[in-house]
Amino acid sequence: MNRKGWAILMRSKMKPTTTTTNQHLFNKLPISNEVGLTKPSSQGNQFSQNPSSSMQNPERELKVVQASMHSSISTSKTDIIDSVLNDFSEGYFSLSIQKRQELLLVLAREYDVNRTQVRELIHQYLGLEPPVGEKGQASGLDESLLSAFYRTERNLRHALQPKYEILFERLNTHPGGLKFLTILRADLLSMLAKENIASLRALDSYLKEKLATWLSPAALELHHITWDDSASLLEKIVAYEAVHPISNLLDLKRRLGVGRRCFGYLHPAIPGEPLIFIEVALLKNVAQTIQEVLWDDPPTPESEASCALFYSISSTQPGLAGINLGKFLIKRVIELVKRDMPHVSTFATLSPIPGYMQWLLSKLASQSKLAESEAGYTPHMSDGRSGSTFRENILHPEEEAALMELSESFILLAIMIDAQQNTMTWEFSFGKNGMEVMWNLLTSRNYEWTSSERLLSVVQAPLMRLCARYLLQEKKRGKALDAVANFHLQNGAMVERLNWMADRSEKGLCQSGGIMVNYVYRMDKIEENAQSYFSEGHIQASSDLHSYIENELQGERVTGEN
Repeated sequence: MNRKGWAILMRSKMKPTTTTTNQHLFNKLPISNEVGLTKPSSQGNQFSQNPSSSMQNPERELKVVQASMHSSISTSKTDIIDSVLNDFSEGYFSLSIQKRQELLLVLAREYDVNRTQVRELIHQYLGLEPPVGEKGQASGLDESLLSAFYRTERNLRHALQPKYEILFERLNTHPGGLKFLTILRADLLSMLAKENIASLRALDSYLKEKLATWLSPAALELHHITWDDSASLLEKIVAYEAVHPISNLLDLKRRLGVGRRCFGYLHPAIPGEPLIFIEVALLKNVAQTIQEVLWDDPPTPESEASCALFYSISSTQPGLAGINLGKFLIKRVIELVKRDMPHVSTFATLSPIPGYMQWLLSKLASQSKLAESEAGYTPHMSDGRSGSTFRENILHPEEEAALMELSESFILLAIMIDAQQNTMTWEFSFGKNGMEVMWNLLTSRNYEWTSSERLLSVVQAPLMRLCARYLLQEKKRGKALDAVANFHLQNGAMVERLNWMADRSEKGLCQSGGIMVNYVYRMDKIEENAQSYFSEGHIQASSDLHSYIENELQGERVTGEN
């Protein structure tokens, strides 16, 4: 093993392929209190980001840090601003999580908009009589009379800016300040996940808008990440890979080698640390399982590839949640691949469906409870939710019959392998209806149902059909309920194909019953699809997807494309 390999191996904790702790880029909050506090610091940052300092030294009093924060906002002495900002950042990192939260509440409430001043200016503005001509527009002769309007409008714009904007602007131009702001926002998101406080929500919204402006595509550098990059950068790729964990150095080299590409967005203020990165496989056809992507050996010769498959996209900064850097990254990568490899004509993904199983189990539990209530029984299962309040038959008659026949003949075979005797024993569980049978099956220990061909054959049809329904019909505020689906759809992709047993890892089975989905980016349709989804909530999907739920799509606002 060469020196770089040893460096990455010693400095990174390689993650086992069965880990379930990593979160996908587009997973929803809540975020833990520790998020953003233990990330490795970037080279060149002046700010210490090591929370262990609070254990080595006595924790700074909140009032001291609050005073340094006030100075960072109020001082007009440019010669000391760097020192003041450093004092504030060091003090912030020395605080406990609870004290940080108290400090952020002070920032949100005491350095907000001066609403008394705003009300006075609005009153002044309403008291002005605009000089207008015959067509309602200011005449040239009255131009001098408009000065009061211009002055009041300028003062009003200034008054509507919260004082904490000064802190954000100064930190953005300070070495290491942009990284610090992402950590501060991660702490804000952690607080909001626990309690929705209006002042904190306004603070977060304002900071998010600022970060989105400072991290515009024009300010970002698209970097092709290869094995020749520094060990510290490759270490971060290993640490931050959130979709399919990198298991060892051989796995890392394979993802950066022949037939593979890895691109990341870097910002000059956070050197050597990609804000987001995407992994690409060059294949002959759109892959149907993640195994053929991760373990394609030997890889497809690049000259024979016709498909660029995006199989992992990971964010490295929890504090940038909700800022869609991935949209710009995907478009730039498509342009770059098309330029360098004109023979590649298909751009697709092999994506997880992280919210499917949670939605399905909740739906099965609630509907089974309603069915049992009507029949006078009390089902034993529980998903911890109150469930739906209206009755819905989510299983087709033939699916119900197949599940009940399975329950009667095998009594829900849950396979447990005795490793010592190398034999199979059976554990039994009843179900009074097909939904309860299916719920019991999907929640069996260690996903034993995936080891039986008969069980797989029975559940495949309802699982695939309901997955299509979940992706195409289940909405939140008019957009796709699934976070990954929403991400790709708002970027202009269409839902192309569902893949049965595409990810048999523990994480894949837990999230989606092993099902994965291909989204396809058609260059001539990207902008049209994105606009249609954004304005009307239309989801573009292939005829194959519609065939799963053709009877359920009547009247739904879902359009098809062959």
